[in-house]
Parts: sequence; C-alpha cells; structure tokens
Amino acid sequence: MSEITSIEPQVKDKRRCSIFIDGRFYCGMKLEVAIKNRLKVGQSIDKEELDRLQLETEKSEAVDRAMTHLSSSPKTEREMRTFLAKKGYVEAVVDFVVEKLKGYGYLGDGAYCRSYLEGASGKSKRAMEAELLRRGVDRTTVEEELADYSDDEEEIFALLEKYLRGKERTRENIYRGCRYLISKGYDYDKVKSACGRMGDGEDY
Repeated sequence: MSEITSIEPQVKDKRRCSIFIDGRFYCGMKLEVAIKNRLKVGQSIDKEELDRLQLETEKSEAVDRAMTHLSSSPKTEREMRTFLAKKGYVEAVVDFVVEKLKGYGYLGDGAYCRSYLEGASGKSKRAMEAELLRRGVDRTTVEEELADYSDDEEEIFALLEKYLRGKERTRENIYRGCRYLISKGYDYDKVKSACGRMGDGEDY
C-alpha cells in the first residue's frame, strides 16, 4: 500500500488536483472525483485503485484533449504518450486514448511518416530518416515508408546552384558546395554527379 501525502489544486485548472503518493507526484484528477471518493492526505491506497478511478472518470476528457492536441499537427504515438503523461494521466488512460485514436485512424506512425514526407521538401532521405527517428517513429516503420524514396539529382543540382549563387563557380567553391550537400545527408554519388555537371564534368 502507498500513502497519499498531498492533494493540491492545479494552478492552470482549478477543477483538477494533483495527487502525490509517498511524496511524489502520481497523477492529476478531477477535484469532484477526489471529493466523491473521499481521497485525503494520510490515506493508504493502492496505486491500482487510483488508476481505476482515473480510467473510469477521465478517459473521455483525455480523448478530447488528445484530439485538440492533434488538431494543430500530426503526432507520433510517442509524442502523444508524452503529452498525455505530462497532463497527469496514468498509463492505463494513456493506453486507452492511444488505442482509441488508432481505431479512429487519427494516430499511427505510418500515416505520420507520410504526412511528414509530403511537407519535407529540401531535405535529404538520410536527414528525414534521422528526424523521424528523433520524433519517436520506430525504425521499421521509417524504413518501410522511405523504401521507395530516393534523393533526386535534379533537386540536388538546384540546391547546389542555390549554394553557389553570388559566388564564383571555381573548383574550390563547387567542392565546398559538394561537401555541404553531403553534410546534409544527400546521396554521395548523386552529389558527385551534380557537382561534376556544374564543373563541366570534372571529377569531384
């Protein structure tokens, strides 16, 4: 058994309170639920009982919050889980919301990848892969969604032209442009080919 050591009104929402177990924050809860169930400081309680109370009384509100969070931009499953946890929802509620959103088709890492790729112009395949992994998409999903994607040489050539704008097209500057594009994750052979075109076929 654990002990409720503090019940504090939340600053941003007076209708909710923060419940501390054994001196540490455990979860947020509607104040009316805490009062109805006579939760009080010094009370011994199973954490599973708090989980049950929150799941029964707050899953609908948690879904609404998650939907509002999604309305601004697509989210990965990990991003959504982190958001809900920071709002004070216990794991059982987070699991419920995530599965509900998946069922609605609003949450899924594959769909998130496709949405991200649609707006990721000007980025190399390697850079997009790294960014998706950083955002919490699992590697298998990333590899599947990027399987048919490859860096476009014409796009690389256009980026090189942009880099050289206002510069003399010397071998040294073209080489610097070549290294710059490679540092951004673009395919080495395609960068080399684009630089060769820029330098009248010279080997870079």
